[in-house]
Amino acid sequence: MQNLMRRIVRERQIWIMAVPMIAWVLVFSYYPMYGMIISFQNYVPGNSFFSGDWVGFAHFERFFSSPDFLQVMRNTLAMSGLNILFGLPAPLILALLLNELRNKTFKRVTQTLSYIPYFISWVVVASILFTLLGSDGLLNRLLLDFGMIKDPISFLGEGKYFWTIITASNIWKDIGFNSIIYLSALASIDRELLDAGKVDGISRFGTVWHIYLPGIRTTIILLWILGIGGILNAGFEQQLLLGSPTTSDYSEVVDTYVYKYGVQLGYYSFASAVNLLKAVVSVVLVLSMNRIAKKLFDTSIV
Repeated sequence: MQNLMRRIVRERQIWIMAVPMIAWVLVFSYYPMYGMIISFQNYVPGNSFFSGDWVGFAHFERFFSSPDFLQVMRNTLAMSGLNILFGLPAPLILALLLNELRNKTFKRVTQTLSYIPYFISWVVVASILFTLLGSDGLLNRLLLDFGMIKDPISFLGEGKYFWTIITASNIWKDIGFNSIIYLSALASIDRELLDAGKVDGISRFGTVWHIYLPGIRTTIILLWILGIGGILNAGFEQQLLLGSPTTSDYSEVVDTYVYKYGVQLGYYSFASAVNLLKAVVSVVLVLSMNRIAKKLFDTSIV
């Protein structure tokens, strides 16, 4: 305790700067968590959170026994898995490619263009996708003009295309912004290692494999840990905006399921239980992956 107080005094300027953000997290992230108690009650809107009938784990059992459980989990894990498999390496590859550019003007323009989609609302992205992939959209017109198809394809109306569309959209939207982390890590690599590699005649691919990747290994592992921990966070806005009754078998994920039962149908206790379950699983996965990474790579979050 004394060591902690000495450290706080020594780093008081940093702690003072952090006070507003700590207060924000406490008020908006931790304080509302007491409401999770309704997960174990039959909560009636308008009453106190502590006045509902206690039902224990009944809502959790209801979710596990629900006919929607396997479908919702399949869709969530599939879309999250695809996003981890393709979405996490994509920013790393882009960062490595940008790092190799020697024309500074072209590099800045490319970086800026790659960042822009991140700041576009999913509402706008959904409108773009409907314009491109609709039955009368640009892609169908091109395929028809080139004689590649005879009838328009309903890309957004058939479930078999949904996972691919969501994965591609997520990558396009996030790749530029997420590459900033890797670019920052690459910038911290000792230039003497690169100079030594040039003296030894190492190729560009060899530089990436033997210098860059080992140099940012810690960053890569930490992002993978967080990615695996958030595997039940498959998204919400994109599924809600792009999904339809014809694709619900492929578009329904945990977050949209919680929204449907909690906000639309008013089953607040049941929706809260499902959301709490998702949070618990995420914490367990982060701690498990953190421990595995600590043993295998001697790298961890804490």
